Amino acid sequence: MAKYRHEVLAVVLRAADGEQVRLQVLVRRREHEPFAGELALPSGPVEVDESMEDAVTRHLASQLGLSGLAHREQLETYSDPERDPFERTIATAYLGLVPRDAELSLVSEAVWVDVTDLPEMAFDHHLVIESALKRLRGKFSYTNIAFALAPAEFTMASLRGIYEAALGHEVDVTNLLRVLQRRGQIERVGTLAGSGARGGRPPSTWKFTSNEYQVTDPFAALGPGRRTPA
Repeated sequence: MAKYRHEVLAVVLRAADGEQVRLQVLVRRREHEPFAGELALPSGPVEVDESMEDAVTRHLASQLGLSGLAHREQLETYSDPERDPFERTIATAYLGLVPRDAELSLVSEAVWVDVTDLPEMAFDHHLVIESALKRLRGKFSYTNIAFALAPAEFTMASLRGIYEAALGHEVDVTNLLRVLQRRGQIERVGTLAGSGARGGRPPSTWKFTSNEYQVTDPFAALGPGRRTPA
């Protein structure tokens, strides 16, 4: 009976601070062939005595120093016989999300790269990242998955930035607030101490009502120029 190497891949994403929020993926530079010197997703074999989920956790910790994710889910399996030039390798990919306010102690080899400006990637990892982005964008429309990228408390302006970075298009903040309140995803916490960027009353702060993944509206869609049903 034929036996193949089975590995796990992790597409770990975060919403990075800056003048404009940017969605970034966590990668590392390979030290060995094949593709020595090129950037790659964290990956590694599944041992005979562990689950794939345990393998993902182990490789993220050992390779990048990442010990926790706000959300993790399995994406898909890649089985092209030519995907690894050294040996027949089947890979199962996972999507992982890191909150914006997470305190990370990553190893020096870990690199955050903007998903809108991906460099050359080893193996078929660019395809894996594309698949993860497609999955994430779809779930922003009908689940509360944004909680896993957002800080514990936020203004609607900052949450809109996360939505825009993930979806790749502009989002109306008033419509976003209305939709998320209707779905029961967020609740008001208070107000900031200072006034808003343009003066006037200080902006309100909000938080997600749950830090567990939930499908909140299976028929909704958030797209450019499209209003979500009330």
